[in-house]
Amino acid sequence: MTTINKNILIEDLVNLLPESVTYLMEKGIRCLRCGEPIWGTLEEAAIEKGFDEKQIEIFVKDLNEMLSKNEK
Repeated sequence: MTTINKNILIEDLVNLLPESVTYLMEKGIRCLRCGEPIWGTLEEAAIEKGFDEKQIEIFVKDLNEMLSKNEK
């Protein structure tokens, strides 16, 4: 089973879980620009928007739950 962590590249996250784009946009983290993924990791993108480590852990947990539902 594949898992997501805070060090996943945004490009890999979008490829693995396309609906992560909507999830992150709802949190105020833009992960696409002109149809292309932003460079960097999930953690870097979240920190850039002012999120702390605890909030990033919640994002990782939520994204893994979304992923596990897709894999069923």
